Order: sequence, then structure tokens, then C-alpha cells
Amino acid sequence: MTRYARTEESPYLRRALVHAGSDAAMAVSNRMYHLLHYGDPVAEYWALVEGGTLADVAYERQVEISGPDAMAFAQMLTCRDLSRCEVGQCKYIFLTNQAGGIVADPVLLRLDENRVWLSAADAGVHLWCEGLALRSGLDVAVSSPDVAPVQVQGPRAVDIMTDLFGDEIADLGYFRLVQKVHDGLELVISRSGWGEALGFEIYVVNARANQNAAAEQWWDTVLRAGERHDLMVASPNHVRRIEAGMLAYGCDLDETTNPFEVDMGYAWMVNLNHPEDFVGRAALECLRETGPSRRLVGVDIDGPPLGSFVDGLMPRSLDARVDGVSVGSVTSACFSPRLDRNIGYVMLPTGLAALGSRLSIDHPRFGALSATTVEKPHWNP
Repeated sequence: MTRYARTEESPYLRRALVHAGSDAAMAVSNRMYHLLHYGDPVAEYWALVEGGTLADVAYERQVEISGPDAMAFAQMLTCRDLSRCEVGQCKYIFLTNQAGGIVADPVLLRLDENRVWLSAADAGVHLWCEGLALRSGLDVAVSSPDVAPVQVQGPRAVDIMTDLFGDEIADLGYFRLVQKVHDGLELVISRSGWGEALGFEIYVVNARANQNAAAEQWWDTVLRAGERHDLMVASPNHVRRIEAGMLAYGCDLDETTNPFEVDMGYAWMVNLNHPEDFVGRAALECLRETGPSRRLVGVDIDGPPLGSFVDGLMPRSLDARVDGVSVGSVTSACFSPRLDRNIGYVMLPTGLAALGSRLSIDHPRFGALSATTVEKPHWNP
């Protein structure tokens, strides 16, 4: 991949490239170069499942919302009820447009009484928030702070983080955060991650100052702490997130899909009973009454192994057919080493989304593959 000035490099990229094998792949997410994998995605999968991994996720860009009306503005953005969101708590949320479509699916981190971050791996969240804030009449400021997160994930994550911060870090609750200073570095640590592995996200503040000095210092610090725990440098693992039923923005959901279509219309995610208004509320109220016209369901796919999602075997969504007629698309698919089969998600008309439906999937290399709709998640420990 040729790099050039209009796309930013991850502040961890120079360190990450040291670990890249000859078969490694680079990609662009959220206008940022990063390692898509380091040469062996399957080895990275097993390291995440059985040990510990360090992942560069600096493409998760933060949008800061601050001011006396910060929480009121955050509530205007999302269909999830934030009235019980405490300082030090994180929430996975949908930002919806007027049609009820999902503009982004960030994690909201409430840092202080009047300051939150929205952490999103893709989509123009900053511009969306700036535009809405301009006409909101609320006393808020929207900015893009210099913050770059990494993930420490897997069964050994707690041991590594305990070596760095002491035993109290192990007591940090799921989707809770704490602010720390470590060797002069300002950090925000959340008990969260991608793929429902046990782990943490560590946000380095002022990461890019002085030619990425803080980012690289933190990367080196984590690697030293992880040496005795067999920590592997890896990328966020799509196989694990597909197993776990987690969605990737731009693949499984976007502004043309709504929460009910992706089976996320739970009362805790789409709360239409609380009194506050939000963008898309009227549309979602209608959609709740009529029900979705299509649904994202799990799918098992026969045939040769479909790879790791990041190795070129799924360069785009795959056409799903019934009796030769196109009826939907497989949005994510991979081979699960643990389950020893191909798994994924398929978006289908509601009438065809019942469990056990038989489909034919068009693959650019392997041709027509038989498939069956199943429950998701495929793996629920």
C-alpha cells in the first residue's frame, strides 16, 4: 500500500511495523493507516482466545462533547436512554438519523459531569456532531482531542494490567472507566474491547505530540509488561467478533440500516419510553409498530474455509439467493477455528429470516455455497 499525505498514520504504526511479517497487510480505517493483520490472522485469533494481545486501535477517533449541556446534547444524538449514565461509565450507543438509520455505533465514555467522549472506529462522527450542535441551541463545544487508544485483550489481560497498575485495576467493572497517570502519561482506561474478550482499552492523551512520543512510550511500556505473559501484537480480530455476534460499522450496519433490522432494537438500546427527544425518534416509533422488513441473522456456510475476513477471501458482501433469485447479502463471514466451520451474518427479508432457512451464497472464488440461517451469536461462553 502506498502511503501519502492525505491519510494519517496511526501514531503506533512505526512500532507496529516492527512486528509485521512478510505476509502482513495494511488498511485504512477512519482515514488512518494501520495494520490489518501481522501475517497470520489465525495465530492472532488463538492468542486472543487463549492468551493476551496488544492491538493498535488508534483509528477509533474520539469526539469530545463538553459544556453545561453536554449530556443533554449526547441524549439528543442517541436512541439509548442516558439518564442513568454515571461519571466513570461507558455505554455502547447508536447515533441515528431522521429515518432511524444508524449513523455510527460509538462507545460513549462519561469522563466528567459535563464531558463525554464518543469513540467510533468509522464514520464522520465529528462532523455529524458539529452540524447538530450548531442548530441545537445547547451550550456545548465539540472537538477532536489528540487521543489514541490501544487494546489489551484476552485471558492474560488482567495479569498484564495488574503488573502495570496494581491489583485495583482488576476490580474495574465492565464498561467502566478510570483516569490514570503512568510515568507522566495521561491515560483513560476502560474495561471494554472488541470481540467480547476479557480486556481493556487504554486511551493515551496527547498521543501524537512530539512525533508520537507518548503513543510510542505507552506501546513500549505495555510490551515490556507483557513479556512474561506471552503478549502478542495483533490486530482486532474479526473472527472473534463474528463468533460473538458483534457488528462492524460499514459491513453489517450503516446509515441505511436501523436497530430493529440488526436485532438491536432492545428496550435498553432503543428506549422510546423516556421523555427526551432524539434524532430519529419518530421514525423509530413507526418502525417499532410496523416491524422491520428485513433482518440480520446468523448463517452457517458450507464449503472450503472462508478465511479470517481480513485475508482477501471476503472483499465485499456476498449475494444470497433462493431458487436462483437474489434475496439478500452476507455482510460478514469467516472460518471459525474453534467451531471448525464457516460462520457469518446474512441480511434477509423478514419472511426468509426464520432459523433453518436454506440459501445459496455466491462467493467470488468458490462459486455457489450452500448455507443455513442459525441463531447468533455463534459462540456464547
